[in-house]
Amino acid sequence: MARFINVVLVLLLSLGFCLLPETASAQLRRNYYAKTCPNVESIVRNAVTQKFRQTFVTVPATIRLFFHDYFVQVLSRTPFSSFFSNVEDVMLQSGGPTYAVELGRLDGLSSTAASVNGKLPQPSFDLNQLNSMFAANGLSQTDMISLSAAHSVGFSHCSKFSNRIYNFRRQNPVDPTLNQAYATQMQHMCPRNVDPRIAINMDPNTPRTFDNVYFKNLQQGKGLFTSDQVLFTDQRSQSLVNAWANSSNAFNDAFVTSITKLGRVGVKTGRDGNIRIRCDTFN
Repeated sequence: MARFINVVLVLLLSLGFCLLPETASAQLRRNYYAKTCPNVESIVRNAVTQKFRQTFVTVPATIRLFFHDYFVQVLSRTPFSSFFSNVEDVMLQSGGPTYAVELGRLDGLSSTAASVNGKLPQPSFDLNQLNSMFAANGLSQTDMISLSAAHSVGFSHCSKFSNRIYNFRRQNPVDPTLNQAYATQMQHMCPRNVDPRIAINMDPNTPRTFDNVYFKNLQQGKGLFTSDQVLFTDQRSQSLVNAWANSSNAFNDAFVTSITKLGRVGVKTGRDGNIRIRCDTFN
């Protein structure tokens, strides 16, 4: 993912100052750069499409950047909201729904450790913790469940879920909510004291396709993280998991609604932000 981010940053910086005149705008919109930089979306889209052909990690990396950038405020965040128009592109290329991304977000004027620490969901979260964190950002439980399906693509390092397959409890060394055959498979791929660089697919069935199989996996006890599997084991969220496991169209519609709402979280416009010339320093 780091290599992908570097490629994107170089590309965005090469776009220069064509985006700067719009910084006074106070409203997100689909055609935000239509006048100041009419080709910006196609320029970035072509670059990301080329990167996608080189490595599939482009898909989960773009989705993760979109999510992380909107939940926290960090100095090294990717500049230029035009980049996120490519969320619709990578979603489409991986088999998911496409939608019109609203553009016009600005970079924040401050960055502190407090703005990052504890602001992202953790693999060990239960439903209450997940709901609380999403609610703090104006997102509902329905939004949280649909956005969790971003784990339909991408991979995770073994350390993020090893607690579920080793020493879970004295009487239950393996998390009992896990499909036992799946747990054994994970133990083979992630043995004790494994190289921390080892990673496995989040979705064991369709790891390169963004789809509702994520929810079917949860029904079978194949959610990689505790925060995934709890969506099925907790009765408060199980009905939506079942509904979206049974209907890809219903899930796609819900995901588009939720990711559009996510794009409006913590938005900065006008004098509340700017577009950084460099990602790692203030203007």
